[in-house]
Amino acid sequence: MEFQEMLERFTTAVEQGDGAALAALFTEEGEYHDTFYGEYKGREAIRAMLEERFHGDAENFLWEMHAPVRDGAFGYACWNFSYTSTRPECAGKRVVAEGMSCFQMEGDAIRRYTEKLDSGMALTMLDFAPERLVKLFRRWNEEKRGREALRRHFAG
Repeated sequence: MEFQEMLERFTTAVEQGDGAALAALFTEEGEYHDTFYGEYKGREAIRAMLEERFHGDAENFLWEMHAPVRDGAFGYACWNFSYTSTRPECAGKRVVAEGMSCFQMEGDAIRRYTEKLDSGMALTMLDFAPERLVKLFRRWNEEKRGREALRRHFAG
């Protein structure tokens, strides 16, 4: 499968809430790291994340990938993503985000998915209270400080 075709299947599955279709794009032990919901390992966990978390908390998903590049075991794509929250504290709020994804591939299957986006901007669109934002940012900061790959940067 070409990388562009895989991206189209990926975004269509997310938009439609088709957890089985999304999970099928991953290896059996594949990993999906979502900025807000965290890490999910294995096809069943990825299916449940999409159907229960994503589509349990939001609706009207749109996801457009652009500028895709694949070089061997890694693929990258920029994107525009949006949804409408259905969570009681922010129901009806529309979130529009721009970001970039990294796909670590194993043949034609995704072994690990990660993403980068301005999470602060997205949470602000949901009108989260400042205290809640600070709490989230502090937690994410501590997680970042615990990453082995960043230890040298925090020590300097």
